[in-house]
Amino acid sequence: MAVVSDSRVRGASRSDDLGSIVREAIRQFIELNGTTPEQISGVRSTDEGWSILVEVLDLERVPSTTSVLSTYRVDVDSDGQLMGFERVRRYVRAATDGS
Repeated sequence: MAVVSDSRVRGASRSDDLGSIVREAIRQFIELNGTTPEQISGVRSTDEGWSILVEVLDLERVPSTTSVLSTYRVDVDSDGQLMGFERVRRYVRAATDGS
């Protein structure tokens, strides 16, 4: 992953990278939520640190296109320490945006 060395990562050294911040955030999310994310669907800089969108399998069904997933927003500070998370969307795997 790319090294983040601009002012968006306040308080972080130049050797810190976005990948390590995201990995630490996900580790903390798994510890609290008890689910393992299927993928990261977004990362953006905020005034306090980073906001990460995480896709999680909530209910596995057959066929898999009917499985239920959720998107969580995970907020971390510039050092990758979890500040909070919340579910922002719940959907069937086969659904597209707007469905």
